[in-house]
Amino acid sequence: MKKVEHIGIAVADIDIAQDLFSRIFGKKHYKSEIVEDQQVITSFFQIGESKVELVAPTQPKSPIARYLKKNKEGMHHIAFDVDDIYQEMVRIKNEGIRLLNETPKIGADNKLICFLHPTDTNGVLIELCQEIK
Repeated sequence: MKKVEHIGIAVADIDIAQDLFSRIFGKKHYKSEIVEDQQVITSFFQIGESKVELVAPTQPKSPIARYLKKNKEGMHHIAFDVDDIYQEMVRIKNEGIRLLNETPKIGADNKLICFLHPTDTNGVLIELCQEIK
């Protein structure tokens, strides 16, 4: 793993959250994107070498909507940048850690992504991501 790529924050309303975090960071988000496959809208802030990703549901039954029903708004996941997501997935599976998806999915911000099962990672949802070339 190369670095923390981003920290994901689950929010109910992307517009309200963008305004709040713009005021906190003293700058506007640089990108918003709808990820149809995951039924979310994302908004990214660049903070040094890392990013903060706001994630809001676009559908009432999306995974993020279900998450927000069980939990409050707040930190949802931490993402790590990897050179070869396929190799990392095999390595992590060999360590006995379950993956939430067996093949990488296309995520926001031009990334291939895979999530590790939080039951196996002390309750932390960890995302692996690799830039799509």
